[in-house]
Amino acid sequence: MFLVTGGAGFIGSNIVAALNEAGHADVVVSDFLGDEGKWRNLAKRQIADIVPPDELMAWLRGRRLTGVIHMGAISATTATDGDHVFETNYRLSVRLLDWCTLNPTPFIYASSAATYGDGEQGFRDDNSLDALKALRPMNLYGWSKYLFDVAVATRVAKGEKLPPQWAGLKFFNVFGPNEYHKGAMMSVLTKTFDDIKAGKTIRLFKSHRDGIADGDQRRDFIYIDDVLRVVMWLVQTPSVSGIFNVGTSHARSFRDLIVSAYAALGAKENIEYVDMPEQIRGSYQYFTQADGEHLRRAGYNGGFTSLEDSVASYVKTYLDRPDRYR
Repeated sequence: MFLVTGGAGFIGSNIVAALNEAGHADVVVSDFLGDEGKWRNLAKRQIADIVPPDELMAWLRGRRLTGVIHMGAISATTATDGDHVFETNYRLSVRLLDWCTLNPTPFIYASSAATYGDGEQGFRDDNSLDALKALRPMNLYGWSKYLFDVAVATRVAKGEKLPPQWAGLKFFNVFGPNEYHKGAMMSVLTKTFDDIKAGKTIRLFKSHRDGIADGDQRRDFIYIDDVLRVVMWLVQTPSVSGIFNVGTSHARSFRDLIVSAYAALGAKENIEYVDMPEQIRGSYQYFTQADGEHLRRAGYNGGFTSLEDSVASYVKTYLDRPDRYR
């Protein structure tokens, strides 16, 4: 039996699908379904139970699991309730780490590229405690993920016992099906697709930095299918532990992303550039790009899909169909 926390969310529900497709029908989800339609992310899947997060530790007592895949978190980069974020993103993660250590169980968890802050120190997933402590996240969400990475690395540095496999995944800009409940935190492509198809003007931010063109702010966009290949490789390779970047190692612009959607539809692009709100200009990242060397050295050779092919797959298989859920 696998436990997937956050299993009704975007990445979590896709992991549930990947586990089902690999023959694992005995999957328990821990999540709040709420009233945002998250249940639809699981409607096509085989699951054994849904456990509310505030009942999870009691549910775990006396259980044996094949693995814990911990994707549950408050992932909004605009979150401001520090106590709630700390309890949800950090303290629950520590409890699960402790449980997987005491009940020797593989533990795979979601970290984030937000731990890198403004990127001035690069995006290398150096697992050393000193390197991790040197990072300076720019928002509450990134800070909560940073704290847990440091907590894990501290145990490693002290030689303390850990689960038989542990892996933290620093996700970069993931996009794909099952994002629809996320509101403002949906990927730009998912948010704008209906307008792209309707022929409406798509607005991207102007650049407020010299030498960077409007719409040329760049991110490491990674399709969910590539993320799933990494996760399932770790599930199938229990000898591998560590904190790993999960990105393509190729930064592409927001303009590239939107133009790829137009191309997938065979439509003429219609983009205009608007001023970035002043309140976010000082903290806005203009560039993120995963250093993928650590994952490759660990033995992963699954490769990553080009932005154009990823967007075409997403558009044709999900976005441009009535049933957009995986």
